[in-house]
Amino acid sequence: MTHPATLPLTTDPAQHPAVFAAAFNSGDPALLAQVYEPGAVFVPTPGTTTTGPELHRANADFLALGLPITVHPRHTYVAGDLALLIVDWQITGTTPDGTHIHLTGTATDVARRDPTGHWRYVIDNPFGTARP
Repeated sequence: MTHPATLPLTTDPAQHPAVFAAAFNSGDPALLAQVYEPGAVFVPTPGTTTTGPELHRANADFLALGLPITVHPRHTYVAGDLALLIVDWQITGTTPDGTHIHLTGTATDVARRDPTGHWRYVIDNPFGTARP
């Protein structure tokens, strides 16, 4: 019997983007799913939201690029068990099919501290204030 990989979550909201990047860069969709709380919302393109299995499918599309993400947190604002994270990110390189990709954005994300003290995304909006 195999056990699913686990991800060391963080108790520091400012470190949650690094946890996300580690999960993303693993290429493992199950590991990436651990950075979200149940019912989280993902915004795969400006103006489009998804949740549940569709959230995980949308993330799988980004993982399928086969390229790492780099993150540079800009601001972390905490109010109790909620945190607003402003994070610059980039995915750049050549995909397995030879396509050159250069995606960048400034995410406006909301994370919540769970009962164990670890942070998970409630809203993951990688394109921040981009217009639909």
